[in-house]
Amino acid sequence: MTLGLSLHAVTILHVVISLIGVVSGLVVLFGLLKSELKAGMTALFLVSTILTNATGFMFPFEKLLPSHIIALLSLVLLLIACIALYGWKLSGAWRSIYLITAIASLYLNVFVLVIQSFLKIGVLHELAPSVPPSEPPFAVTQGVVLVLFVIAGIAALRRFRPA
Repeated sequence: MTLGLSLHAVTILHVVISLIGVVSGLVVLFGLLKSELKAGMTALFLVSTILTNATGFMFPFEKLLPSHIIALLSLVLLLIACIALYGWKLSGAWRSIYLITAIASLYLNVFVLVIQSFLKIGVLHELAPSVPPSEPPFAVTQGVVLVLFVIAGIAALRRFRPA
């Protein structure tokens, strides 16, 4: 039991918050590609992604795991993104810093989503049954996701010019 919640309840909470973070993050990313800063959706993305990382630490663990390192890295990126956006209002170099850190934190969230999908979705798990997944279908999927995020990040750096 964590914070009065069962492990099952924490899992559901974590998954729901994670999916909100991914969906809102993708909406924000598509907005950036059109040079639009969607304030409400951006706040939802940042808060839900911070909560995703925080709730990841609510699961029982005995040692530091790769998922914890990803969460800590993401939290640092999100802190910098929040400072760039809300503290420095995207002025000067802070525009690029925001874009890189926000998109990188979204990528990390999607990276974990892909891992969890291969672990939990039967059809995908059959393609990559090892834990953690390491077979070619998993590697190709993660590679495609990474390439798409790099392309989107470069495009956002070129296109996003806040008013």
